[in-house]
Amino acid sequence: MIDALTERPGGTRIDRVPARHADWSTDATTRDGYTFHVRPASLADEDALADFFTHVSTDDLRFRFLSAIHKVGHDQLKALVTVDHDRTENFLAIEPVTGRIIATAMMAADDTLVNAEVALAIRADWKHAGISWRMLEYVAHVAAAEGIRTLESIESRDNHQAINLEREMGWVASSAPGDPTLMLLRKTLDRASVAQPALV
Repeated sequence: MIDALTERPGGTRIDRVPARHADWSTDATTRDGYTFHVRPASLADEDALADFFTHVSTDDLRFRFLSAIHKVGHDQLKALVTVDHDRTENFLAIEPVTGRIIATAMMAADDTLVNAEVALAIRADWKHAGISWRMLEYVAHVAAAEGIRTLESIESRDNHQAINLEREMGWVASSAPGDPTLMLLRKTLDRASVAQPALV
């Protein structure tokens, strides 16, 4: 993305390296002390993601894809695992005991490589455990390290949990242009975001 001095997770300062060359795998710990693994998705994760989405509530599927769907199809799954690790990245939260995917956070940068959109989904049985908070924190950490200056999230106005969470994390909410049913939430990133350690 932007040529700059950045840090890898763990605090090692390096010259700017494209995201496709960076290893953004780490362990993350919630405020309640639960530790899970985070890593970028790969082509081999399609079946596991298909299973994951069968455990996401109908409302949360609608909030994630901004349309009424009951099943995530092959084309949608393919888009979630076919990432270039430069402009696009899909981070998976992995439960360490079972190896199951418990959350996914997709980040996609625009052509300027300065702004990016993030979309998150979580299993119904893992909601309210602090996973979403940690995943958004980690996406912000990676984005800032890769030169992204602004993160955006487009949410249904009905998705009160996500909107409230993002507001608590310092995201600024406004009406989405052209669609009164949606909210646009935006977070400006700075060098302090890069300096934060990984989430362990």
